[in-house]
Amino acid sequence: METEEDRLRLDQQSRDRMAAHMKAVEEAEAAGSGDRGAWKWKIRQRIWDYMEENDIAANPRPVHHRIPNFVNAELTAKQVAALPEFQSAKWVKVNPDRPQSEVRATVLRSGKMLLVPQPRLRTGFFSVLDPAKIPMDKYGYACTQAGVVAFGEPIDLDAKLKVDMVIIGSVAVNPANGARIGKGEGFAELEYGMLRLMGAIDDTTPVVSCIHDCQLVDDIPSEQLLCHDVPVDIICTPTRTIRVPPSLPKPTGIYWDKLSPQKLGSILILQKLKAKLEQETGQRLPSGPDEILPPTARRDGKGKGGKGGKGKKGKDEGRGERKGEKGKERKGDGRKGKASREQDALRMVKDTRTGYGSKGSEAPRRRWQPKIAKDVAGIEKWPVQGQ
Repeated sequence: METEEDRLRLDQQSRDRMAAHMKAVEEAEAAGSGDRGAWKWKIRQRIWDYMEENDIAANPRPVHHRIPNFVNAELTAKQVAALPEFQSAKWVKVNPDRPQSEVRATVLRSGKMLLVPQPRLRTGFFSVLDPAKIPMDKYGYACTQAGVVAFGEPIDLDAKLKVDMVIIGSVAVNPANGARIGKGEGFAELEYGMLRLMGAIDDTTPVVSCIHDCQLVDDIPSEQLLCHDVPVDIICTPTRTIRVPPSLPKPTGIYWDKLSPQKLGSILILQKLKAKLEQETGQRLPSGPDEILPPTARRDGKGKGGKGGKGKKGKDEGRGERKGEKGKERKGDGRKGKASREQDALRMVKDTRTGYGSKGSEAPRRRWQPKIAKDVAGIEKWPVQGQ
């Protein structure tokens, strides 16, 4: 089990990687290259540091370079469930990060089709989870990374579907204009752009972000946003729902002239999509400027952060979940094939401490109380639904 000393050490390592990345981005901007995003990294650092220092952060920690999990994240699912747009929705897309795990489970419990992207789009595109094909007592497990492998049905870019709501995580959101900042890897934007190309969503599809109150900020200006940045229409926190006045345009697809060779080279589904479009049109699509890819969050119990790192699994990685789920499946309805499939899926998952989440992780310390949100500049002035 990770000790407090381990957590603090890892937190410092994350801060050091953050400082090194910010320096590299600033140097690239000074040299006239890069995507002019140093200002975003300053906001990310401020939010991540604040959440860690005030124990708002929840496992997996440290939250640097992640869509941060937070204390009472499950309460945002209740805010989402109360939305009229959610209640009328049939298909809902939800990001695969830990703080939205209860939101994903709420989608299934509400009898709606759940669309979940592969984490980092590294193994494919999206998976569809049909609640009618999943035992009700497995809904929580189905929302984990291993559960999506076991119960999800992969789809490709040719799939015909209509998504009624898009739910994404964020590091920071400005409730005045709906401008958001993610963890810096651009996956929410790419997923949104591909859904637009598929015709699965349009400008009227509501975009919802579930965050902690301390992630509400007032320093993401509209004029600094890029064409591929996805604004949000509704913000759900543990304490409130905020409807954002529409003001910012939404992306209409993939902006190939903004997509760096480094990012394209790391995502197979984008490479296939670009090759397909070039073949269909007979024209070569443009390529974006070079990019300094950010370090990734720590993905294992002992390993290093950063791109391409390998390491051993954490000691407590999903052991209880593996044994319990296997036993229940074989004992409950005798579907040996499904049980074996789940067991294989669990073996495939290198790290259940991140992404969709797991039951085996250490419980966070909960010194934070909701009243601390009153100390965060600006959040009191934002409109709250029902007031």
